[in-house]
Amino acid sequence: MSALEQPVGTRVTQRRYVPYSHAHYAGNLVDGAYGLGLFGDVATELCILTDGDEGLFASYDDVQFRAPVRAGDVVEASAELVRAGTRSRVMAFTLIVVARGAATEDRPGAAEILDPPIVATTATGTVVVP
Repeated sequence: MSALEQPVGTRVTQRRYVPYSHAHYAGNLVDGAYGLGLFGDVATELCILTDGDEGLFASYDDVQFRAPVRAGDVVEASAELVRAGTRSRVMAFTLIVVARGAATEDRPGAAEILDPPIVATTATGTVVVP
């Protein structure tokens, strides 16, 4: 089934724990490229779902880094099909932080679910499929 047969609004979501090996900056901050890599993963899954092919990323538009992502976070990356051309697929991406470490001296592994979650990164992008 092609994306032209899939309804606009088809959505894919993946969750990940952000390992401490990805911390690049003080305060265990993770660089923005980490989220963009996750957007590539959900775009690939969405292309497989809609087109039976991994597709190739052509471009990102309007990338917005809205809040920090830290090592120890649990993040959720989503891609939603917003427009389907003959070969191009435009997707909207969101990265949210759903859980964050809350370490204390007595509980170094403590963490908490964030309610509401924090929107960390948004973007739109175009993928090309054969």
